[in-house]
Formats: sequence, C-alpha cells, structure tokens
Amino acid sequence: MTISSATSPEPAFIDVGGGEAGRRIAVRSRAPGGPGSTSGAPGSTSGAPGLFWLGGFKSDMQGTKALALEAWAAEHGRACVRFDYSGHGESGGAFIDGTIGRWLEESIAVFERFCRGPQVVIGSSMGGWMALLLARALATREAAATLAGLVLIAPAPDFTEQLMWNGFSDEIRQEIITRGVWMRPSDYGDGTPYPITRALIEEGRNHLLLGSAIELGCPVRILQGAQDPDVPWQHAFALAHRLPAEDVVLTMIQDGDHRLSRPQDIARIMAAVAEMG
Repeated sequence: MTISSATSPEPAFIDVGGGEAGRRIAVRSRAPGGPGSTSGAPGSTSGAPGLFWLGGFKSDMQGTKALALEAWAAEHGRACVRFDYSGHGESGGAFIDGTIGRWLEESIAVFERFCRGPQVVIGSSMGGWMALLLARALATREAAATLAGLVLIAPAPDFTEQLMWNGFSDEIRQEIITRGVWMRPSDYGDGTPYPITRALIEEGRNHLLLGSAIELGCPVRILQGAQDPDVPWQHAFALAHRLPAEDVVLTMIQDGDHRLSRPQDIARIMAAVAEMG
C-alpha cells in the first residue's frame, strides 16, 4: 500500500454556518469501486461500508493515518471521505475561533453532504470525541448514511476538561480566564505555541461524555498506545467502561505512542476498519 498525497483528489468546498460564523470547509471524497476519485462523490450506497475520517486537534487530512486510509480505500474499492476542520489544513476560518461545537457542526455537515449508506467512522484523538458526538447526533435525526462501526485511535473525549483544564496550573487557568487565551507550547510540527482559548474550554463543557453511559448502537474498536504522553491509556479504559459491553474491543499497544502512525500501527488500524465489513 503506497501512501502519497499525490493520489489524493482535489478538495471540494462547502460552506458551514452563516454570516460572520460561516466557514469554508475543504473535503476530499473518493467514490467507491475504482482507483479514480470524484471530489463531490457521495459515500457508498451498497456493498462494503464507506469510510469517514475525523482527524485530531491541530491535525489535517493529509496526515499519515488519513492518507493511509485513503490508499486502503482505493485498494479495496471503498468510498472514503476526509475533511479539515475550520482553522485546520485547507479549510477556512481561524484556529483560535475553534470550539468543539463548531467542529462538530462541520463534521455533521460533511457527513450528511458526502456520505450515503453504511459508514465506518475512524476518529483519531480529538476525532475520537467527534466520532462519538457524531454518533449521538445521528441518532436524533434522519440521515442518508448510517453507522456500521467506529474505529477510535487514541480517543480523547472530554479532553478540554479532563486532559487540559484539570491538568493546568492555577496560573494557566487564571490567564485563560482573564486574558481569554493561553499560548500552549507544542512538541509537534514546527514547535510553534498554539492558543487554548476560554471559549474552547467553556464551550467544550456542553459536549462532555464520560459522566454517563454512551449508547452508540454500533460496534466500536479502540486502539491505544500505552506510551501515549497526550492521552493516557487510563483515558481509553474510562471510555470503554462507558460503552456497552457487547462488540466493544480495546487494543492496548504496549510500545505505542500518541500518533500510532508506524507501519505496524497502520496495519492494526486497517485491520480494525476491515473487521467492520
């Protein structure tokens, strides 16, 4: 399987939100059944489920795992939809304006516009939270696409509260409260600090999941690295505890980090996707 951004279709763009809150969202959609791609093509309407990718916080759809998923979909004739949240990658909007609710709105809009029939939703880190929220939202609305299963990679539900706010020092919390933003140092990309806003923290509290049971109505596969410095393995256990007992599998990768982007990690992810049909 060759992973190359050169094989990716050119993005389509959809507008999400209205007025000053409107964002131009970049989407790459591969039609099922062949090596070619069509940016406006919907997901699979028959046969094997389509694939819907939800990336992580400050990640984009050209990352290693997203491109691997695209290549796997092409190899197996599967539909595949990827997109960038606002403030990420090729989409419009500013990252500093992002909130969980805003990015969820975009996730739902892309899913409803580009997906048809059963879908396997693959969510990485924050995308794992988005996948769970998307599943909850779909249960309350009529949609042309349904969930065949979720594959969650180092999932980070409630991370704004559990993994950020609760771990911040009093000084950092005070800066967020009084100034509205704190520039967090980064160990990824070019190392440039990025903003953690008061709006991100406070709005995130509207979407917390780990305080009660999470009913999804579809199989779930969770892959978690035991050496993950960003999302501790205990977080994955807490999530699994909130999911129904039937057809939920948590795979602990003892030497795995947060990215889970090594060839052996990619192979495990694709095996989990294939298991969904």
